[in-house]
Amino acid sequence: MNKARCLASALLTLAFVAAPTAAQSPQYRSPAGVQYTSQPDTGPVARAQQELAANPGNIAKFIALGTAQAGARQMREAVETFTRALAVEPNNALLYRWRGHRHLSVRELDQAEADFARGLAIDSTVYGIWFHLGIVRFVKGDFDGAADAFTRAQPRAPDAGELKGSTDWLWMSLSRAGRHDEAKAMLAARPDSLQPAPDYAYAKRVQMYRQEIGPDHLITESDTADVQVATLSFGRGNWHLVMGDTATAKKWLRRAVASGGWPGFGFIAAEAELRRLR
Repeated sequence: MNKARCLASALLTLAFVAAPTAAQSPQYRSPAGVQYTSQPDTGPVARAQQELAANPGNIAKFIALGTAQAGARQMREAVETFTRALAVEPNNALLYRWRGHRHLSVRELDQAEADFARGLAIDSTVYGIWFHLGIVRFVKGDFDGAADAFTRAQPRAPDAGELKGSTDWLWMSLSRAGRHDEAKAMLAARPDSLQPAPDYAYAKRVQMYRQEIGPDHLITESDTADVQVATLSFGRGNWHLVMGDTATAKKWLRRAVASGGWPGFGFIAAEAELRRLR
């Protein structure tokens, strides 16, 4: 980076850090008119801001700040952070992956999809781009397109949890596209042989798809976190849709939305399904 660009980046970073961080900022207003906000920073965001101010050209520091902001549900602030990072490294595919994810969090689906397309044009091997592109397509109702994205993501999964997640969403996408034989064969091949923690939401949903547990055992008393409840409730609601039971599906989709876990993919997808089922 030349000196002028480095200085400009440093000034932008210092200005951002110097600005007071609101305890809670508006993030997303639901179709029902509910306003969801960020959470107060308990320290990680402030520390990440300070580290970035000391290293204004360090892309890893930008990613650390954006991740910390997302942890506090400061999704719009994270979009701004990754946008500033892209001004430093405009051809960094991972930055498009991260910014697209945060656009998805606040339901800016077209912006998310555009970011993922830009990222893939730079590097088509990034797991996170394919996975999150699959989520966007699923939410939009493009189940065949979602299945294609998750098929590409699955063999690139970096760990057992991500492998289970891409397997889960691939089954759902194939099933919702009416490709039931492919969905069944994919599960039978057990591509997700690596196992994450047993209480991992995607692991539990895949157990239900394989009939290793019944739907009534999907959610337990220990599942209390809002995103966990949204994830599991959507999984059950979608399963009922696949089974052809729309009435029961609506019940669980509404429970996903009632969870309060608005950044979760299950919450986002449940909102979309309820709109389609009106």
